[in-house]
Amino acid sequence: MTAPVLTWLYAPGDRPRVVTKALAAGADVVVIDLEDAVAPDRKHYAREATAELLREPQPVPVHVRVNALDGPLAAADLAALAALPGLSGLRLPKVTSPEQVAGVAAATGGPPLYALLETALGVERAYAIAAAHPSLRGIALGEADLRADLGVGGDPGLDWSRSRVVVAARAARLAPPSQTVHPDTRDLEGLAASCAHGRALGFLGRAAIHPRQLPIIERAYLPTERELEEAETIVKAATAQPGALALPDGRFVDAAVVATARRTLSLARRPALS
Repeated sequence: MTAPVLTWLYAPGDRPRVVTKALAAGADVVVIDLEDAVAPDRKHYAREATAELLREPQPVPVHVRVNALDGPLAAADLAALAALPGLSGLRLPKVTSPEQVAGVAAATGGPPLYALLETALGVERAYAIAAAHPSLRGIALGEADLRADLGVGGDPGLDWSRSRVVVAARAARLAPPSQTVHPDTRDLEGLAASCAHGRALGFLGRAAIHPRQLPIIERAYLPTERELEEAETIVKAATAQPGALALPDGRFVDAAVVATARRTLSLARRPALS
């Protein structure tokens, strides 16, 4: 098993120096943003600067969040970027239907796609979107827009939507979704607590908007020493005796428990952030 992705670092597409710093920050994936982080009068420049960068392969995977699919800019974004050798994925904002995903896949020829669900309608259709096309590799929430659409202020109001997306991703055989960004870049304690809550709900990893958030996210999602010890014990026992079994401490182990243990060990193989 390859180590899962835990950190995605956003950088605005109209600030090439910030993008360059992001590429060296230690994130698993850098996401160049052409949408919310870029002012309307800078959109064309952001697209051109991003295309210039992605004409060459990059040291880490680079995704691009294009502009809204129902707006006037997305088609030009996709045409300019989809075939570039430095592009590893396209993030599609405000997706509300499987037809949008299928349309992008047909127009771009197959780069990996990631759908962001940012409205009540998108969340309601989460599974249909997650299963829309083989090119779709993941779904995630965009919680700032979703809060506004639902009219909720606190975290509890979003937990149903979060669980909905986790279940939809699993049902569609996609990787567990990552958490949305924590907007306060100095609130590292709040970030850690939020990551712990997201992990308990079934998320895996998180997007960030500042490099200082990366080690907090990684630490929250990496297994503890106790979790590693338990996983090693389970895998060792299952290797010696395939099938269902009971450990010396009385715990029952079956295939599902073993699969979880193997995922825990795969997380532990990740190189540490520099």
